[in-house]
Amino acid sequence: MNNLVIFAHPNEESFGKAMVDSVVKASEEKGAQVRVRNLYQIGFDPILKSEDFAAFQSGKIPKDIAAEQEHIKWADVITFVYPVWWTSLPAILKGYVDRVFSYGFAYEYVDGAPNGLLRGKKGLIFSTTGTPDAIYSENGMHNSIKQTTDQGIFNFTGIEEVVHTFFGAVPHVNEEVRKGYLQEVEEVVNQNL
Repeated sequence: MNNLVIFAHPNEESFGKAMVDSVVKASEEKGAQVRVRNLYQIGFDPILKSEDFAAFQSGKIPKDIAAEQEHIKWADVITFVYPVWWTSLPAILKGYVDRVFSYGFAYEYVDGAPNGLLRGKKGLIFSTTGTPDAIYSENGMHNSIKQTTDQGIFNFTGIEEVVHTFFGAVPHVNEEVRKGYLQEVEEVVNQNL
């Protein structure tokens, strides 16, 4: 089992980084191979350019995109770890999806209908928020976020088994709660690898 962890947080000391470490630990304990793509650390360029479209059409994929697509091909499980900012993905992660999950690689259209090309892969998503879970559950925000990421990205590209776990009020909870969150990350990985 190969687990590709895509991490999007600019602070190496963030709770998100601790979550990544927990994902790696639990994955390795299950015997999985793990690769971590820290988008800020590698300086991933999230801007989809007109020349990217031309390259896709000509079959000459830009090197940075081709490298990330090789990681996606390698993976049996694709794990996103990110903070929810303005009820969505951080811009760098959205740009990663825009550029890497491209037409002809992650999806295509057949007779006018979308066809996901990443079938056979699982998806794990770990999202932190500053807002308590109860508020996001009550106002439907968790469902909205799941619709855009779980369905709009993962399911659209053929990834059928998606587990999305939210960790609320991260900047405001105490260390004991954070430790519980990290334990939950490990449990989710153990149950799904």
